Amino acid sequence: MIKDSYSYTEEEKEKVIKNYFKKEGEIEKLTTMPSKEKRKVIVLEHIMQNFEMNEKYTHQQVNQKLEGIYSDYSTIRRHLIDYGFMDRTRDCQLYWVKE
Repeated sequence: MIKDSYSYTEEEKEKVIKNYFKKEGEIEKLTTMPSKEKRKVIVLEHIMQNFEMNEKYTHQQVNQKLEGIYSDYSTIRRHLIDYGFMDRTRDCQLYWVKE
């Protein structure tokens, strides 16, 4: 899993979150997707706080959660799968947090 290839300090994490997220009411919006892999992993990990372990989500539910965070939610959804944060059924109908 790509996410396990990067280690970072709490200080690095806080700095990335501060630089890439903007609070809008109750929601933290991603302003731009970082191009550097390490920062991208931190951003994706932060987004995963919106999902619960042992919960199944439909394609539509995942999209709804992500579109509130970032306009290009399909890219975020793909990254969550590619980086090993989430998994899905072959038909892409159900998603869940990967352990």
